[in-house]
Amino acid sequence: MSSVVEQTADHPTAPARAGRRPAAVLQGVALALGLVLMVGGFALIAIDYRPYKIPTASMHPTLRVGDTVLARKVGGGDIGRGDVVVFRDQAWGGELMVKRVVAVGGDTVATSGADHRLTVDGQPVDEPYLATQGGQGQPFSVTVPQGRLFLLGDNRVGSLDSRTHLEVDGGTVPAEAVEARVEATVLPFGRTGLLDRVTDFDGFAGPKASQPGPLEPSAYAAVAGAALILVTSAVGGVAGLARRLRGRSS
Repeated sequence: MSSVVEQTADHPTAPARAGRRPAAVLQGVALALGLVLMVGGFALIAIDYRPYKIPTASMHPTLRVGDTVLARKVGGGDIGRGDVVVFRDQAWGGELMVKRVVAVGGDTVATSGADHRLTVDGQPVDEPYLATQGGQGQPFSVTVPQGRLFLLGDNRVGSLDSRTHLEVDGGTVPAEAVEARVEATVLPFGRTGLLDRVTDFDGFAGPKASQPGPLEPSAYAAVAGAALILVTSAVGGVAGLARRLRGRSS
């Protein structure tokens, strides 16, 4: 009988097992919640966004050569003045390009004064995002047809944009040529961050720069979910090790 008593003494008693049940349930709930947050956040980003690599300095300093950006898939009807967009137009060679929308259908966009400051419907526009202030190339004036966009690079002295194609539809591109709106830089890590929403066109009637999409909350959800899984797993592992050590010492 003594041998039987010695063998069963090493196993946890019923009260001890019952005491561990709530902790195991909480651990399972935390792991499930972390998994939902992590997978859901990454899934939403994967569905709504696409990565693009910046090949030229035409959008400097907002975007630099070699930057990898995330752009949300949108239609041309969701684009406003100030948005940075990815588009493809056969009249421009059919290559993917990234530029900033400065005028939409019905606008008269031009440059005026000695510094060729940008105007929309005769109203000057402050453009703090430009690479350099001052002269911005040759003067122009274009009335944008309905359903089309006028796009410029932030590096006005080094960008092949609507000014370069003035002989074709006034340099405009169809709104449906837009594939996505750039919302963040993800690489290199030192430049990771959301693009600031431009407010310089807010005083004009019509479509304004778009509000950010779900990228930021989705990223936070994914990171929080991964952290919750790691912490819960670590706590569970430490608790299990502590129980084994207690069992050996008893």
